[in-house]
Amino acid sequence: MLKKVVTLYKNAYAGLPRNAWLLALADFINRSGFMVLVFLNIYLTRRLNLSLLQAGHILSGYGIGAITGGYLGGYLSDRIGARKVMIWSLALSGVLLIATSRAREYGVVFGLIFLYGLIATALYPANDTAMSRFCPNGIRAKGFALRRLASNLGITIGPVVGGYLILLDYKWLFWIDGFTSLAAAAVIALWLKPRVAASTAPKPENPPAARSPWADGIYLRFLGLFLILVTVFAQIFSTFPLYLYSNYGLKENQIGPLWAVNTLLIVTVEMVLLHALRKRSWMNIIALGALLMGTGFALLPFGRSYLYAALTVSIWTFGEILTMPLTSTVIVARAGASAGRYLGLLSLTHSLSMFIAPLLGNWLLGSAGGTALWLIAGGAAAFSGFGFWLLRRKMVLTSGI
Repeated sequence: MLKKVVTLYKNAYAGLPRNAWLLALADFINRSGFMVLVFLNIYLTRRLNLSLLQAGHILSGYGIGAITGGYLGGYLSDRIGARKVMIWSLALSGVLLIATSRAREYGVVFGLIFLYGLIATALYPANDTAMSRFCPNGIRAKGFALRRLASNLGITIGPVVGGYLILLDYKWLFWIDGFTSLAAAAVIALWLKPRVAASTAPKPENPPAARSPWADGIYLRFLGLFLILVTVFAQIFSTFPLYLYSNYGLKENQIGPLWAVNTLLIVTVEMVLLHALRKRSWMNIIALGALLMGTGFALLPFGRSYLYAALTVSIWTFGEILTMPLTSTVIVARAGASAGRYLGLLSLTHSLSMFIAPLLGNWLLGSAGGTALWLIAGGAAAFSGFGFWLLRRKMVLTSGI
């Protein structure tokens, strides 16, 4: 039995090229300092004494910047190369985070967080574009899952450490987050050479002609459903920690380990689960994942214990595992030669959710209360899952979707 488990894990990681592992390493380093967004809503309201509405505006400022940054990152990846985009995004993000640690006025904080959103989110489509070019169709889902695994392994460290750094001084969140971004930029600049990337990137199998994602009606419908889902998911960066702080009575250094539940499940389960489900319909799996995500959030108001909170995190984490890596896989398969632009529009959708989520979430939390917020969130995620299921045949471009 143990031998079968070991073989399953070995097969789940087999066949990935060196550049895929380098991208994963850079993502791990960057995400090891992921602290600021987790605690930003608490920081703004409890330490800078801003109102809930002002805090929502600043968090949405991140989303406003990210809307442009995400799409721009995908566009530039097709034009100047994903490697350059990743280096500049990470380096400038590090500088902006450190600068934000000294800001106190509402307007200055808003401006810095807006610029951070603009520059930081250019990384994501560039990273996905690079991974899609290093990994052929047969292992592409595995490549995206590896990057997410590395990212979430880093996130296991960031919020936990951040919860304790807050006890010293909030400024350390910004400094550590900034330095890990700079370190990740150095890894890509020193090790991921252009000639290496060019020589190892596989030729796509029978690539479709390049096309604009804006002219792909089926893809735009897919993104509309995805926007609903990630707006629900983005509550983990705004109302989720604030709700745990206010309604569950958890302190910052207790909220951090709950993130570890999410990331440890991803690290131990995601690669193996996706390998086991590789022959299933990807769209059906995404639909199931959306339903699980909604269930996890909808259950949140019906308990108050730490273990119950961990249970809800576990449920929506399985939903995340089944939706996020396969979404990128489906999109790259549909995009063909236009992967950068398609992934840029996906990143724009993520960013739009970061704009909508704190405004809508904070408003619902303040006006209708936590129970209404999480029941609405659960229902919206389930609605998107049903939509994905209805769209499953129309999204087909290659076998396996």
